[in-house]
Amino acid sequence: MSEHITAWECIGCGRIEGARPCLGICQDRKVEFVYADEHATALAQLQRMTSLVQQLAWTHPREGEWEKSFRALQERARRMLATAHGVAAVG
Repeated sequence: MSEHITAWECIGCGRIEGARPCLGICQDRKVEFVYADEHATALAQLQRMTSLVQQLAWTHPREGEWEKSFRALQERARRMLATAHGVAAVG
């Protein structure tokens, strides 16, 4: 799991600073961050989609019922994508 740190963001320029003691040898380097709530949302979406992929991988439809199973999984995937994009699912 990722390490979470508490930092301060300037509401003017967006600079991010964390409370760490300076050792006098510090250098700034470019790093990338995401907000914790955005990360949690993406992780939850990934978990739901992983569940769908597992169901697709391990489902064994009855003889002659593959299309019904496929359509149900397809509809579930459409609902997930619509939710992820914040739009209403279209049937």
